[in-house]
Amino acid sequence: MTAHALEVNNVSKAYNGKCVIDSLSFRLKKGHIGCLLGQSGCGKTTILRCIAGFETIQSGSILIDGLPVTNFDSCVPPEHRRLGMVFQDYALFPHLTVRKNIVFGLKMLPKTMQNRRVTEMLELVGLTQDGEKYPHELSGGQQQRVALARALAPNPGLLLMDEPFSNLDVSLRERLSVDVRRILTDLGISALLVTHNQHEAFAMADTIGVIKDGYLEQWDIAYNLYHRPKSQFVADFVGEGVLLHGKVTSQDEVQTQLGTLRGRFSYPCRNGCPANVLIRPEDIIHDDDSPSKAEILRKNFRGANILYTLRLQNNENVLALVSSHHNHQIGQKIGIRPQVDDIVLFENRTNF
Repeated sequence: MTAHALEVNNVSKAYNGKCVIDSLSFRLKKGHIGCLLGQSGCGKTTILRCIAGFETIQSGSILIDGLPVTNFDSCVPPEHRRLGMVFQDYALFPHLTVRKNIVFGLKMLPKTMQNRRVTEMLELVGLTQDGEKYPHELSGGQQQRVALARALAPNPGLLLMDEPFSNLDVSLRERLSVDVRRILTDLGISALLVTHNQHEAFAMADTIGVIKDGYLEQWDIAYNLYHRPKSQFVADFVGEGVLLHGKVTSQDEVQTQLGTLRGRFSYPCRNGCPANVLIRPEDIIHDDDSPSKAEILRKNFRGANILYTLRLQNNENVLALVSSHHNHQIGQKIGIRPQVDDIVLFENRTNF
């Protein structure tokens, strides 16, 4: 059986008795890109540091390419793990040229092989004309490309990236994340990044793990995180949407303030069960002829669309993504109707 690029098995980590990683497990296939997604302080960078060998663990094990590198009583040094690292602040040597920054991890190779590899890396990241420049002469995006080239130059078995695009502006961040994914995919490099940015996660990763307070809520493809979240936290954290109170009336119907919704349930729920129903902005259709009206509380102009926050008759709120040709004012009531095919709902254990 082919070994995974990375296996994290029931890893726990604590600082001063406080648990920051809680029995965390996932596997990353060879040649795939994974992402740990979560808010600041959730533990995602800590687990990355454990994988890199910068931190010890209290329990569990970590395997890279099928070989154990960390458990509770032993830890292979970082330099012996065949890892590449790309940091948030690039971590380039300011007194070295781009070429010399990239060659830094190739000292064990003959000079001719070093030069050939550096030339390949510069071409790979689109910086063939910048080899003799210094980091301060480059833009932020170019510096991150140099950091990527330096990390890839020794041909690592696994690339780790810690918030690699957070210092860049939004448009450059999106472009570079797509470019980096293409480079890694073309090379067949396995990689794991951590980020708080969902757009980066969706653009980069084959598989994404959502982390809350050191616990892995779900390790899955982006489509399933969005359409089949396994917990209310994932439903609320990934994408945009709200949870409405509802009551299951049959195996494919749930009664809500939007009316009776019919469709495939994401998870089985007992008849009569009170539930929280996930409603995404795209589930609400603006329809002037609809008898159901909702009051506009807020509006967020997004160019082609406007994201409206709407108040229903029972004071619950929903979001609606509407063409910006329909430019309504706050306080105005508009007609809406639900269009929900796959119904994501969770049993509500509080009183309905």
